[in-house]
Amino acid sequence: MRLGVVRGHVVLNPAVAAFHGKTLVVLEPVTMENLRAGNGLGGGKSLVAIDELGAAKGQMVAFTEGREAANPFWPNAVPVDAYCSLIVDSINIQP
Repeated sequence: MRLGVVRGHVVLNPAVAAFHGKTLVVLEPVTMENLRAGNGLGGGKSLVAIDELGAAKGQMVAFTEGREAANPFWPNAVPVDAYCSLIVDSINIQP
């Protein structure tokens, strides 16, 4: 699981049936350096993830990647590589 910042939303045209009723977001993964600095920057290579939590632009989320990202949809087959698993409320980083 990694942390990322929601930078925007994605709309597909034509629609993919497996994504019906789901939101796609653009995530920018957060580097440890930026996390410690608390500057709100990401620093990683952006990716698209499915978000069923309703995360807003600018919010930090935790996301999973790979095969684990499709597990919430089991037994349905959903073509997804990243899934927002939680919205971050606060982070306490100790030196």
